Amino acid sequence: MSGDNSYMRDRLLKVLQQVTSQPVTIGDEDSLFESGLLDSFALPDLVAGVENEFSFRVPDSDLNPRKFDSIARIEAYISEHVQ
Repeated sequence: MSGDNSYMRDRLLKVLQQVTSQPVTIGDEDSLFESGLLDSFALPDLVAGVENEFSFRVPDSDLNPRKFDSIARIEAYISEHVQ
């Protein structure tokens, strides 16, 4: 993993911890929703945190739990949308 990816991951984990108010101890591919860390009410908070931390806008059409279901999926989404 490159330094940039590690830095992005650290920033993402910080956002997740702020939203969930608990340590994030699941694997990168594990479901944040099935694990109980997130629910549908927390999704807008997570997206807002990601938008603020990474300085980009998530369109309403992307507000789908499947896009933000795991750390790996969120990292891939951020990588696609952040220059």
